[in-house]
Amino acid sequence: MNYTDIQEKSEAELLELLKEKKLELFTLKAKQRTMQLQNTSELKVAKKDIAKINTALTAVRG
Repeated sequence: MNYTDIQEKSEAELLELLKEKKLELFTLKAKQRTMQLQNTSELKVAKKDIAKINTALTAVRG
């Protein structure tokens, strides 16, 4: 996910996307705890996506 793609979205779209990514991160962490997660780098990618969305939200609101 590129920041330029996120930057073009409205605040409502960003909040919905943030909700989806946080749910994805939660499920990835649950899979990791139960030893079902094969690719642990997905956690890092999900966290970075959440950070990008939060940055875009701050730019939209501020």
